[in-house]
Amino acid sequence: MNTSLIRVSVWIYLAIFFAYLLGPLVIMSATAFNSPAFPSATPWECLTFDWFSALFQDARILNGIKNSLIIGAGTVVLSVLMGLAGALLLTQIWPKLRATYYTIIIAPILIPGVVLGISTLVFWDRVNRMLGLGPDSALSSGLFLTVIGQSTFIASYCMLVLVARLQRYDVALTEAALDLGATHAQAFRKVLLPFMRPAIASSAVLAFLASFENYNTTTFTFGEYPTLTIELAQKVRYGISPAISSLAFIIVVLTVFAALANEALIRRRELVAAARRKATVAELTGGLKLPGFLSGNTAAVLLVVMGIGTVVVLGTAATYRPDQCIADVREQKRLEAEKRAEELRARRDAERKEKTTAEPAAPAPSTGAGNNSGSFGNVFNPGTLQDGATTPAPDAQGSTGSGGNSGFGGVFDPNALQGSGN
Repeated sequence: MNTSLIRVSVWIYLAIFFAYLLGPLVIMSATAFNSPAFPSATPWECLTFDWFSALFQDARILNGIKNSLIIGAGTVVLSVLMGLAGALLLTQIWPKLRATYYTIIIAPILIPGVVLGISTLVFWDRVNRMLGLGPDSALSSGLFLTVIGQSTFIASYCMLVLVARLQRYDVALTEAALDLGATHAQAFRKVLLPFMRPAIASSAVLAFLASFENYNTTTFTFGEYPTLTIELAQKVRYGISPAISSLAFIIVVLTVFAALANEALIRRRELVAAARRKATVAELTGGLKLPGFLSGNTAAVLLVVMGIGTVVVLGTAATYRPDQCIADVREQKRLEAEKRAEELRARRDAERKEKTTAEPAAPAPSTGAGNNSGSFGNVFNPGTLQDGATTPAPDAQGSTGSGGNSGFGGVFDPNALQGSGN
């Protein structure tokens, strides 16, 4: 019971882990085949391959890919050479200095890429000025600065990979070669280098991938040679399009192809070695029948299936036209927009009618002129200015009396200001 529960829990954990890890890639890949102008997997509208055409027609993206490949190649050469030299020195240095040297070599990995980019730019600009070179010299070129800036920390990764392989090397092999008359260069080239070849290949792949995706360091050093990551970052600022999703899909497919091909070759070598171990002397001398490439090789089968699927997709893309589907979707969206507009208009008319019905009639203003109890003697009462209002005749002192209702409601009556104890 406990074993079954643990097994189910492990499978659930693996499913959640891979969904978290690969889910965004799957969703982005799906958006490359959906017709909306903004990347979206739902709602699905029309199957289209137009975004791949838009990608290959984007000059900036193509230029960024070219610059990334050039910079990646330069970074691989420089990083692998420095990493191999550092690994060899680490195994031959005085043991008491080994820890200090290792810390110094690993330090660039711990430094933020922004700091490396700025320091590379400032340092080589100062060197360029000290040598009296112009701003267009090779030392101030974006390609040179980017390769140097990226190699400062990628070489540390390469060194770690090479050191792991070098620790399994038997130094007695080099000593035997030297005893047999080989020079140090010959011993290195014919004994050590073949042993280190798998690690060199692995470090080269790691260096290229790290260079291809680097942004923090490159953003300060690229100059007139923007890489793919720089171009993508600049495009995202002004709005992303599904063409970038198609680029991501292509990168994912190429990565899966490379991984399956490598796994298929490794499995092929294992099967051949196992067949040779089980073969008799007669089979070895008379010709051993080796297993087929697809025999017992799951990775090779998946590689062939992916190849066939790629050919089918390319053939479909060459003949499929989604114009009618896109036109139908646009017409449907237009009708839905008109329907929503009519519903909104009807709702507003209903709300306006309900509001008009619910409001009470406004009371009529009072026109009485006899009320003179306001603070200003009812001077602002409209009834005081009615036509036909009579003004009392002035008395002997020129007064019209405090009780009169003149045009200004008696506000100018001198008696109105006498102290009356009010």
